[in-house]
Amino acid sequence: MAQKPIYEYDGKKLLASQIPKYFPEFKFHNKLAVLTPETDIDKLAEELPWLKTDKLVAKPDQLFGKRGKANLLLLDANLDQLKAFAAEKLDKVFEISGKKGKLTRLLVEPFVPHEKEYYVSITSDRDYDIIHFSLEGGIFVEENWDKVTHIKVPFTADLATFDFKGQLPDLGDFGDVVVPFVRALLHVYQDQDFAFLEINPFAITAEKEIVPLDLKSRLDNTAYFLHNDTWNTPDAPVEFPGGFGMELTESEQFIDSLDAKTGASLKFNLLNPDGHIWTLLSGGGASVIFTDTIADLGFGMELSNYGEYSGNPSLEHTQLYAETVIDLMTKNPDPAGKPKYLFIAGGIANFTNVKATFSGIVKAFRKKVDQLKKANVKIYVRRGGPYEKEGLQMMKEIGTELGLDIEVHDRYTPLTRIVPLALKGGN
Repeated sequence: MAQKPIYEYDGKKLLASQIPKYFPEFKFHNKLAVLTPETDIDKLAEELPWLKTDKLVAKPDQLFGKRGKANLLLLDANLDQLKAFAAEKLDKVFEISGKKGKLTRLLVEPFVPHEKEYYVSITSDRDYDIIHFSLEGGIFVEENWDKVTHIKVPFTADLATFDFKGQLPDLGDFGDVVVPFVRALLHVYQDQDFAFLEINPFAITAEKEIVPLDLKSRLDNTAYFLHNDTWNTPDAPVEFPGGFGMELTESEQFIDSLDAKTGASLKFNLLNPDGHIWTLLSGGGASVIFTDTIADLGFGMELSNYGEYSGNPSLEHTQLYAETVIDLMTKNPDPAGKPKYLFIAGGIANFTNVKATFSGIVKAFRKKVDQLKKANVKIYVRRGGPYEKEGLQMMKEIGTELGLDIEVHDRYTPLTRIVPLALKGGN
């Protein structure tokens, strides 16, 4: 499972559409708008008249918290104040928790007056979903975690009959809305493949309507194809953005999209597009060890990417992954003809079919052979696992066939040994 955070906007839209299936009395206002540096706010206000009539809240929607402390929160404002706030904050660089990034996205919704704040979140472990609930929500919930009630709900439980009321704290007059809300929230958490969901806080209006104020959530993005009617819709798909200060490149976004379509793991981070060392690494642990070795040998500044393919990805996905790396690697050949190095390495796989994944890489080699030669790429291979003999032989043969400089090692060469062999001439 790949847990990916989503925008607060997308999370609230998902809850607004799904909770009424299990709690019909839930009436979320569903008044949500997103402002970017390109947004014409006056035009948006014509499309969304509530921006003119309601008191407003505006806050960043870029996967970071402590927005009030960073002076990035607008409360109880009118449209003119919203426009001034957006002009002051959007497209400006801020430092949040030590990371610098440009503020490019504000979430706007109605200001909801309230006196009492509640907290609820849902996490999962091996056998249970766990509901965490507190009568005291807000910014100090972590400091008061001892006041939080934790309700373990077995995966096999019938949510329609599970005794939520008996395990929640005394809710007074609000029990008749909070209990069905919590029940419905867990339904949606399970149905929509959430991996984490936190509403801190939610409020209850005088009319006893529940309003989620701040929301953080993560989805299992490998379930993307299961939710074409909810969060994989063609007109408004749920997005999986990078963290603040970590905006994804086009290539990283593409690999992310592949990762979302498979139960395997496909990860890719571009570190230095001008570097001379590139990797196609299999296995999370092996990728860490291999990357550390490159850095320890003094070549960290030349390392171009970090990532891994594992979990037995298909031939097609492996080919697309490899093509993405090769395209980036060969985009700008070294002006002096200095070689670039591509390491195709991994530990001894348990169930990843080495022949199948190498078949995908070989297809990429055939397609990109001219680029590889022009960029003077030297390729080093080390792999073990099911069908390793056939896969390694395939690599040897494609090197001879295409005239590529490929050196192949099996499981009897230590994983990290090929790094000094390549970069230090065997020393």
